[in-house]
Amino acid sequence: MEIGFGAGENLLDLATAHPERDYLGVEVHRAGIGRLLLRLHERDVRNVRIICHDAVEVLAQQIAPGALDEVLVFFPDPWPKKRHHKRRLVQAPFVELVAQRLAPGGILRLATDWEPYAQQMLEVINACPLLENLSRDGGFVERPPERSPTRFEQRGVRLGHGVSDLAYRRV
Repeated sequence: MEIGFGAGENLLDLATAHPERDYLGVEVHRAGIGRLLLRLHERDVRNVRIICHDAVEVLAQQIAPGALDEVLVFFPDPWPKKRHHKRRLVQAPFVELVAQRLAPGGILRLATDWEPYAQQMLEVINACPLLENLSRDGGFVERPPERSPTRFEQRGVRLGHGVSDLAYRRV
């Protein structure tokens, strides 16, 4: 499951590379959904399903506990103003919900180009007892080779932002 897939670059590349796997993308912006649907049709990729709805509600109401092998959250809105931090997706209740929906051994992968948000993600997720940080030092991991650069990532890099990746396993 990829949450907030934007224009769907990463989801399309994963689904194309792994036709034996099923993918679920959850996004609220219809323009990105339309772009992904068009590209899926052009490449005749049939192993992707899309839900246009709030990811927290989808996880809570439509995904059974232990049903997911992997959850991807790449470049969620950082809500940089302090008064907006409460709107950030990656907070303790969300992390707990994702962890419950992951199968034992399932993986949660995240990435951001906003350093303060990266630090918050690290602190919040490291505090979840259901998840084990896959970094040797309990910090960030190398960018996984299968993660395709998104336009959000490319924009951040152009602006001089460092990209931080996180990976966790469901214990």
